[in-house]
Amino acid sequence: MIKVIAFDADDTLFVNEPYFQETEEKFCALMGDYLSNQGLSQELFRIEIQNLPLYGYGIKAYILSMIEAAMKISNKTISVRIIEKIIEYGKELLQKPIELLEDVEPTLKALHGKYKLVVATKGDLLDQRRKLHNSGLGHYFHHIEVMSDKQEIDYRDLLKRLEIEPEEFYMIGNSLKSDVLPVLGIGGHAIHIPFHTTWAHERIDHEVVHPNFRAFKNISEILPIFE
Repeated sequence: MIKVIAFDADDTLFVNEPYFQETEEKFCALMGDYLSNQGLSQELFRIEIQNLPLYGYGIKAYILSMIEAAMKISNKTISVRIIEKIIEYGKELLQKPIELLEDVEPTLKALHGKYKLVVATKGDLLDQRRKLHNSGLGHYFHHIEVMSDKQEIDYRDLLKRLEIEPEEFYMIGNSLKSDVLPVLGIGGHAIHIPFHTTWAHERIDHEVVHPNFRAFKNISEILPIFE
């Protein structure tokens, strides 16, 4: 019954969250005269979440949130030099090398031609397309969908564009909140491949139990399902 297999990009195909954590550490060091690292991280996270409806996900949104956090934390006394440094950190983040996760390409190669493969990810359109191009994986995919969010309605819209029913769709990703729960909610299938670190906004506090749900440690373990 399965026609389409969709993959999340960040921390499913290639490394992403550790780069954000490195940048946050630099931000905390830069703003260390104002608050503790914990206080700085909490304030930055609060502003990120507050800005999601306006900016969405991705590095550019993160840069704007860092600048806003710096202004708020410093009571608008932050110097131009600090703002320039934050922008520099953001540009470094945008130019990070692409590091494929273990067994990703052999898995895609094994599935390619047997199923329609799709990337379904959140973030900035330009940045996600750049990363996918630089990863060398682009030719495996029939379609690339950069979503503003990953709610049930977003997946329903994706399935309409792909002209398939939920039961013909498998989603594979590292986030239970974004890649699994909404897909199960519309009647699709989902596989969780956990990454060793997860952004706080993507964490959930309960186990997932569903007949259409599976979890594996390595992406190559999905192959027997699709043989």
